[in-house]
Amino acid sequence: MVCANVSELRPAPRNTLRLTVLIPARNEERNIEQTLTEMAETLRSEGIPFDLLVVDDNSADRTGEVVRNLVPQYPEIQLVRNDPPNGLGRAIRCGIRHFRGDVLAVVMADRSDHPADVVRCYRKIEEGYDAVFGSRFRPGSRVTDYPPVKLVVNRIVNKMMQLLFWTPFNDLTNAFKVYRRHVIESISPLQAAHFNITIEMSLSCIIRHYTVAEIPISWSGRTWGQSNLRLREMGRRYLCTLLMIWFEQLLVLDDLLLERKPQDGGGA
Repeated sequence: MVCANVSELRPAPRNTLRLTVLIPARNEERNIEQTLTEMAETLRSEGIPFDLLVVDDNSADRTGEVVRNLVPQYPEIQLVRNDPPNGLGRAIRCGIRHFRGDVLAVVMADRSDHPADVVRCYRKIEEGYDAVFGSRFRPGSRVTDYPPVKLVVNRIVNKMMQLLFWTPFNDLTNAFKVYRRHVIESISPLQAAHFNITIEMSLSCIIRHYTVAEIPISWSGRTWGQSNLRLREMGRRYLCTLLMIWFEQLLVLDDLLLERKPQDGGGA
């Protein structure tokens, strides 16, 4: 596990923080039922108060219908529909507007993220962390069926961000992360419309010096359907977001320095 800024952790009593699991879903009719049932059963067994917030990102299949059919069995499920146009970032921003819990976990609908890791992240939040990042590339992580080309690009991009922001966290592009409510409120409004929202959220958290833990997680490649991530299309979007956050970092540092500067006693 990797940690940053842990000097003033404030633990919370066990199972008192309400967890909202935000699940953006586009054309996931064959994945979403198992994603939701496994998540709900795992969180129920742990005694964690939760709701599952599914954002139907303009699906052209039966994704919304499948989710609605599960509500009688799992009343913790809330379904909202993202207004067109679609995009992962737009879906997550839509979900944040409906976020009701104390803690927000962003989880993919394709079963690539594992419910047991959601629980582990929630337990770290209970220890007092502001955010917990899941990493697919730490000792103890388990990754299956990761496309080789995307893996190489992932490692290059993440190493660049580690150097640029001087951070120990090595999987900033991973969407699977967990945040306390005050962090989400602090980094909002978010701007990214696509997969670049993953780095907008994580880097915005880092530059504000929140207490963050990074833990190894399991990740599985999808068994049905196609990923909506297109590397060539995302290159310039990631770059624009990186530059935006890098310059925002300078403003955040200025604000921190002003807060720490002794105030004048007044008078010339």
